[in-house]
Amino acid sequence: MPNQFDFIAIEGVIGVGKTSLAHLLAEKKNARIVLEEFEDNPFLPKFYEDRERYAFQTQLAFLASRFKQQQSMMSQDLFSQMTISDYIFDKDRIFARLNLDQDEMALYDSIFNIMQGIAPQPDLIIFIQSSVDRLMDNINRRGRDYEQHITRDYLKELNDAYNHFFYHYTRSPLITINASAIDFVNNKEHLYYIEQQIFEMPLHSNTHIHIAP
Repeated sequence: MPNQFDFIAIEGVIGVGKTSLAHLLAEKKNARIVLEEFEDNPFLPKFYEDRERYAFQTQLAFLASRFKQQQSMMSQDLFSQMTISDYIFDKDRIFARLNLDQDEMALYDSIFNIMQGIAPQPDLIIFIQSSVDRLMDNINRRGRDYEQHITRDYLKELNDAYNHFFYHYTRSPLITINASAIDFVNNKEHLYYIEQQIFEMPLHSNTHIHIAP
């Protein structure tokens, strides 16, 4: 029997291709797509220029925006058709732990813990991994001005934090795609292989499946 999902979320570090995969799968399945509204955060360009000074403002702005969008998803009858998103609400805390000091983190957690229990939980999470070299190349090629301030060191920190977070993640079934050596955007065979793993292969709670065709 094909796997049936109401809500699939795709995750990964900046530049890994999660939005591209969300679009491709949503088109294949005629699903509603929900994309993170990161460009609406007025502090993000300043954060990449001065991480320490603007981390807390950037994080709270993202937390409020992501929670508002999650609430909107539910009020629009999330489960009337398949929904595919390019982020999960839980990931907000990855950035917080990486960028906030102890006092800021305590205040952040007091807010996040309330919101986390209200946000919808995906039926499946697809975590896309990649090498730092591939991520840097993707970021440079898409040419967003504010992303040109992202340093290799910060990207490595973020990549390590994501890998640690999803290695221990147990709240939803998880598929891990190593995208360092595949191209699901331009190679139809790679995309088809991924689709098979998601929609046709048996899935179990808390099971990690590594895809590297």
